[in-house]
Amino acid sequence: MSWLSNLTPPGIKNMFKRQDSGDSLWVKCGGCGEMIFRRDLEASLQVCPSCNHHMKISVAERLKHLFDGGIYETIALPEPVMDPLRFRDEKKYVDRLKENRKKTGRNDAMEVAAGSIEGLPVIVAVQDFDFMGGSMGMALGEALIKAAEEAVARRRPLVVFTASGGARMQEGILSLMQMPRTTIAVEMLREARLPYVVVHAHPTTGGVTASFAMLGDVHFAEPGALIGFAGPRVIEQTIRETLPEGFQRAEFLLEKGMIDQVVHRKDMRQALSRLLRVLTKTGAVATPARPAIEMERPKAAGGGERAAPVPLDKAAE
Repeated sequence: MSWLSNLTPPGIKNMFKRQDSGDSLWVKCGGCGEMIFRRDLEASLQVCPSCNHHMKISVAERLKHLFDGGIYETIALPEPVMDPLRFRDEKKYVDRLKENRKKTGRNDAMEVAAGSIEGLPVIVAVQDFDFMGGSMGMALGEALIKAAEEAVARRRPLVVFTASGGARMQEGILSLMQMPRTTIAVEMLREARLPYVVVHAHPTTGGVTASFAMLGDVHFAEPGALIGFAGPRVIEQTIRETLPEGFQRAEFLLEKGMIDQVVHRKDMRQALSRLLRVLTKTGAVATPARPAIEMERPKAAGGGERAAPVPLDKAAE
């Protein structure tokens, strides 16, 4: 086919050539198969404008859209032992970690950030499916515990976006131990009477689903997200039955009462803001004419002037 490539006009070649990042200018939708211009896809938050198929979105894009003005503070996370079992399959586990760290720019499969959603201070943890399938190892367990501790210390709700293939096999039993550890982290929030909200992205499976992903006070999901423990193919092979159409998808789980709402990605910020204000009893969303963070202004004892404003973080205490 080299002769055809040579005859192709340069303008056509440039439309489909790969950039420095390795991404082409056009992306094929996994739902309807339509070719979408990458800039249009980024503007729609990685959602197909034709069929509404929600594609994978990066952690940075998600956080930028979620927080006010795209501004947030990244919380430093503990670093556990890098390769406790000295595991090796086709290549060393250490080498796999180095490759994924270089590819994603982060140390492991979860990032934790602090910021405000429509004026309401929150802590947000996001799983990165690009990092070894968002698998749960010791580092991810430490990250979720750190997120819960920060939420308790700052008196803020915790929102977790899940996207995972399950526990990380290279860490063996140590990865499975993160299931009870993350469950205890969620219990810390319950004892502190702070909201814990889970947003299920595609896919959310395995040990993540069997632990912190299904322990939220409220569960949102993106349209079409696969949510379950074992995959549908494994279940069909085990029970030797044909599964219902849409089995384990967000809409199916909503119908069965396993999640509370399916929310389009473009509406997620507003949906979380409304929900968290109800759960924290902090009132209406701040308007542009008011401060970015709601303030409580109790009357002074004399009745005339009001006392200095008290941030919500402190007022909640």
